[in-house]
Order: sequence, then C-alpha cells, then structure tokens
Amino acid sequence: MNDQTLKRIAEALERLSPPPAPPTDLSSFPAYHWNGSALAAVHDFKPLPLDLIVGVDRQKSDLFENCRRHAANAAAHDVLLWGARGMGKSALVKSVVAALQEEGFFIALVEAAASQVTSLPALFEELGASGRRYLLFVDDISFEPHDQSARLLRSVLEGGVEARPNNVRLCVTSNRRNIVERDSAQQTDPVNGRDAIDDSLALADRFGLKLGFQYPDQDAYLQMVGCYAAHFDLDWDEADALGFAQGRGGRSGRIAWHYTVELAGRAGRKL
Repeated sequence: MNDQTLKRIAEALERLSPPPAPPTDLSSFPAYHWNGSALAAVHDFKPLPLDLIVGVDRQKSDLFENCRRHAANAAAHDVLLWGARGMGKSALVKSVVAALQEEGFFIALVEAAASQVTSLPALFEELGASGRRYLLFVDDISFEPHDQSARLLRSVLEGGVEARPNNVRLCVTSNRRNIVERDSAQQTDPVNGRDAIDDSLALADRFGLKLGFQYPDQDAYLQMVGCYAAHFDLDWDEADALGFAQGRGGRSGRIAWHYTVELAGRAGRKL
C-alpha cells in the first residue's frame, strides 16, 4: 500500500469522524450538568422561588449565608444536607443558587450524578481555570463500606492530591447522616467495631456545614401547603390536605407539592 493510498484512507476517516464539540461557555448559563467527561449547559433552569421553601427556615438561612459567602469570594464550607426524603434538600440547593444569581452574584450550579465521583478531578481542572464561582451539587449520594469512591471524595474535601479548586464548593445531599453505610458485622466485632465507626464518620466529618432535615409535624406540613396554595392562588381545605398526605403514607414537602399539583389539576390550571 503506497503513501497516496494511506493518505486517502486517513482523509476518509477524518470525514467520518464527528468534529470535536466546542468548549462549553462557562460564563453565560446559570447551571451546568457534568456527565463524567464534559459539561453541558442547562438552558431551562427554573427552581422554585426561595420563599416558597418553608418549614426548613434554619437550614435555608444557614445554606444561603454559606453560599452567599462563597459567591462573594469569602471563605465558605462544603455542605452536607442529610435526612428525610422529600423535604426539599435538592430543591433548596437550586433555589439558593438562583436567588444569589438574582442578587447579581457571578455563581453557577454544576450538577453531577453520584456515579460520577471518580471523574471529579477532570471537572475541577475545567472549573478551576474559570473566573466564576461554582457550587458543585451531588444529589442523593451514599456509599457502601470500603467503596473507593468514598475515599476519593474524602480526599477532595480534605485538600489531598485531588482537592477541589478554591472557586468550587461542594453541596451534597444524602439520606444517610454519615453517607457511608455502617457494616453491621463490623459494628458487632469487639476488635474492629471502633475502626468501622470512625471510618463511616470520616467522610461526613469533612463537611464544614451539615444540615439535617426531618419530616414535618402537622402544622409545618399545612404551612407548606398554605404557602404553595397562596403563591398559585389555589383554594384548599385543611382536612383534604391531611387526607391527601395520609393516603400517601405521611407528610413531607414533596407530598405538599404533590397536593398543590392535585389542586391545580382539579381547577384546570397550570403551575
């Protein structure tokens, strides 16, 4: 095979190959999604207004203040939001970033799946070269004992080789207070029990701010419903709202929102 033939084959292969994707503009969008190898802009970033998230006032205040410090180039913590499902942990993170953007802060949300933890060093390299502030959001994260991804995340948080850049802070949600599940066999082992507990706490303790979320009592649940209904100008009934929650196995912020959707649907309205 002569050189001319090889050249024609190479040119044909180049035509078949898709052109490389242009670099993502990190200055123009409010939020981005990381797929493990590249960032994609989120064009439809419309979180709930921050004042619609009620029943978690302390958590909301603490998270907003910490993220405001980060957006203002001041010292700020990495954050762990843990606790009951459906209590607005992920919604709160997004709403806080949107509220800061409305105040004029040059900050963006970057969302990454829990399964992408091992790719974070590559993401940090890209974000660290930008002049913008970022909140890296990893939702619903948990690890089994001895998962190496947990060790990588711990290194990221404690300033190891894979440490995140200064313009990035992590905001992680988990249903587990300690993120790493405790191994029941090790807990009952009189020799290794203490080591197992220490290891399960080690990752969660790397977060400077930890915010707990519990299921609401009846009054707090009704406050959530009332806030949503007032915002969308919907009529509602207390007994009906409580019956809706009972039929779904309990009260939560998510159930309050589902009831609001139900009210809008009954009224033939959009939300």
